[in-house]
Amino acid sequence: MGDKRTVLIVEDDPSIVDILEFNLKKAGYAVLRALDGPAGLEMALAKKPDLVLLDIMLPMLDGFSVCRAIRERDPVMPIVLLTARGEEEDKVRGLELGADDYVTKPFSTKELLARVKANMRRTQLEDAPSAELLETGALTLDQNRLEVRRDGVPLELSQREFDLLLYLWQRKNKVVSREELMEKVWGYEYYGDLRAVDVAVRRLREKIEEYPAEPIYILTRRGAGYLFSDNR
Repeated sequence: MGDKRTVLIVEDDPSIVDILEFNLKKAGYAVLRALDGPAGLEMALAKKPDLVLLDIMLPMLDGFSVCRAIRERDPVMPIVLLTARGEEEDKVRGLELGADDYVTKPFSTKELLARVKANMRRTQLEDAPSAELLETGALTLDQNRLEVRRDGVPLELSQREFDLLLYLWQRKNKVVSREELMEKVWGYEYYGDLRAVDVAVRRLREKIEEYPAEPIYILTRRGAGYLFSDNR
């Protein structure tokens, strides 16, 4: 695969796989493909792609089960669900299981590539400045290493979770609306349900807070949004 970033497509419709593969390769990605759930899960764990495009409706093992199984073994591998379903509950369920994002069929090539780029875990920051650390309480965020530590122990955050924490931290003690987070963290081309923000915040709290049900870092301001508290 060389130095190219690799995308694994797990989709049971060969014609859709062909279209996705063509456009991803044209955009400069290497591509792996699997046509059912078990094959997709095995390939994800063995090949360690940079991102998985995962259809929900799969033979033998559905996308929800594949997503859950990947997350049990790899907390950070980016997963973008592909779904033709209109029910928001299915999308939220996928996010709750650890998916980073979703794209609803039919989707445009431009939208799909934007989602892939936005969710691809960065290996380094472009034009990164000298090392800049953010520290408060037990948390440390290293912007150059893309690393967050609690009590000195590195946390396994997805790219989305890292970006969300950084955005809130940089605006510490200020309320940020869910709409702003959707626009700035997810990207302007993201047309998703605002509940995706709530799910991401909840998952982030489970990793950075000692007691997620009683958070001290990311606080909710009902009806307004979220606030990163730096008052320790």
